[in-house]
Amino acid sequence: MTSDTLAELGATFLGSRMKRLADRLQTDAAAILQAMDLPIQPAQQQFLAVLRREGPQTVGAIAQHLRISQPTATRALQTLVEQGLIAMSRKGRDQRQKTLTLSPAGQALMDRLERELWPRVEAAAVALCGGRHAALLEEIATIEAEFDRRSLFDRVMDAPPAMTVRDFSDDLAEAFYRINAEWIGEMFALEDTDVTLLFQPRELIVEPGGAVLFAQTPDLGVVGTCAIMRMKDGWFELTKMGVLKAARGRKVGEFLLAAALDRARAMGVADRLYLLTNRKCAAAIHLYEKLGFEHDAQILQTFGGRYERCDVAMTFKPR
Repeated sequence: MTSDTLAELGATFLGSRMKRLADRLQTDAAAILQAMDLPIQPAQQQFLAVLRREGPQTVGAIAQHLRISQPTATRALQTLVEQGLIAMSRKGRDQRQKTLTLSPAGQALMDRLERELWPRVEAAAVALCGGRHAALLEEIATIEAEFDRRSLFDRVMDAPPAMTVRDFSDDLAEAFYRINAEWIGEMFALEDTDVTLLFQPRELIVEPGGAVLFAQTPDLGVVGTCAIMRMKDGWFELTKMGVLKAARGRKVGEFLLAAALDRARAMGVADRLYLLTNRKCAAAIHLYEKLGFEHDAQILQTFGGRYERCDVAMTFKPR
């Protein structure tokens, strides 16, 4: 069997893979509409659906409901007006604003779509997903929300070139100690809790169900690290996050924090993740807030006593 190159390329070509799937769905949808003698294209149905659900709308409002650009909405809606499925008027105080509504023909078509087609399409789509449609739709919503938070462009262009994530291995134990000792020692003194963890990352972090991650660059090697550590009552602590001086300015911390949050999501513990820090670490606190952490007095009271330097506690709030 011929290999599936897009599938093998994985997440790097996520957009192309999703477009390929969307094209297949739209091709079948067009064939179904034609077979049922319904005078509309697959992509046009969403515009009629907005007007059916929301009533009269402007072009801009329809674009907002569908999360598409206004020029795209304008072109599609104009075609529907020309087909006689949508009526346009200039009612209200502002005669410059065009208000769109379903025409009688559009209402009749929507009656047929809702009665004869959409229930059958929904049943087929659920079967196509193997009954896992709810989980799939939730994942799509997560991707859309992440895209709204930070675009793919920004994620690619802002990231340090060729930086990669490595998981803990025994040959990286020394780097885990060295990076953290340097990082902590710049503003604080190493405490007993620090020393214990830094000398036993496998026994105290990895083996109990946590993770230790490292950031690596082609020119400097391993330049940063952080850990996700299992604590009591189902909580996990994001801890021992540090970056070498030589790598400052490359956004290693943001790269590592994003990787740690991705790992926490994969572990299913993102909603039980907290961190401890000190108000002197203003830049780090700003980064934590940027990526979704919020200050939490209860966590400070429960876990803050582990370190003398701790006067700030934050929990991650998944978006």
